[in-house]
Amino acid sequence: MSGYKVAVMGATGLVGRMMLKILEERNIPIKELILLATERSAGSYVEFEGERLMVETTRPDSFQGCDFALFSAGTSASKTMAPEAVKRGCIVIDNSNAWRMEEDVPLVVPEVNPEELSNHRGIIANPNCSTIQMVVALKPIKDSFGLKRVIVSTYQAVSGTGWKAVEELKLQSRQILQGKEIEPVVYPYQIAFNLLPHIDVFYNGFSKEELKMVNETKKIMKDPGLKITATTVRVPVISGHSESVYLETEKEVELSAIRQVLSTASGIVLYDDLDKLRYPMPVMVEESDLVWVGRIRKDLDEEKAFHLWVVANNLRKGAATNAVQIAEEIIQRGLL
Repeated sequence: MSGYKVAVMGATGLVGRMMLKILEERNIPIKELILLATERSAGSYVEFEGERLMVETTRPDSFQGCDFALFSAGTSASKTMAPEAVKRGCIVIDNSNAWRMEEDVPLVVPEVNPEELSNHRGIIANPNCSTIQMVVALKPIKDSFGLKRVIVSTYQAVSGTGWKAVEELKLQSRQILQGKEIEPVVYPYQIAFNLLPHIDVFYNGFSKEELKMVNETKKIMKDPGLKITATTVRVPVISGHSESVYLETEKEVELSAIRQVLSTASGIVLYDDLDKLRYPMPVMVEESDLVWVGRIRKDLDEEKAFHLWVVANNLRKGAATNAVQIAEEIIQRGLL
């Protein structure tokens, strides 16, 4: 049979299941699909293209003969298994934080820096979900007008944490509406009808999620001198991350020019008509693989500053779709 042998590690998780959905939707020819997870999930079944496939326990030999492996099983599992997969001739596209800042590992968003794939040594890192959608919006602006500074505040959905967080939001919402007491488990505080300015652990006042956005953006943009800071917030939305982005360009530029470059950029939907109340929202991106941009406006005080509102599906473009697009790009470039 023609096609590729593909493994999905973490196949029973939110992102892993979305990877399978994206593989069904897109045009990578697959001759064999291997579903992998921990021993706890092994033996369960997941449907793919109308067929029920059994999930296997991840072992080094699981990757024998595989062309690609899409990883979404966490940092520890990736650190252990990615080198084993590479030893067996498999290209790993990893969705965890394990390899993103390693100097010899490409950190890739296909609309932004696909040329970095030529430097891969078997492992390619998928950026953080909030980073992906922001750099897709920033790249055409940087290429056309330069970029000096970025300040971003995020509004991130609970699906970024996983299944248990989604279920906790649903349960707490029901309990609160019924006047019942709630007991937070996944998050340190109530997430229903609330928001938490806290994603991951804190370092010197910044959360790990905020530092990921800073460091990953500099690496992807190949601009270590870019001034960037982030505030990341978890909100009671199931899926779809939103971002308020303030940016300063190097060149003086009119608002119309910013709109023009965004309207023609790859991977972007410009949805911005305030007279008709058109602006991106999470409910609009449930089935979208694109980055939606709206609320574009010039700053009131700074001549070279602008504001954007950026929304994308964190499970699709923010994770699974970007990983599958990387595989497609590798195939198109003949890098297998």
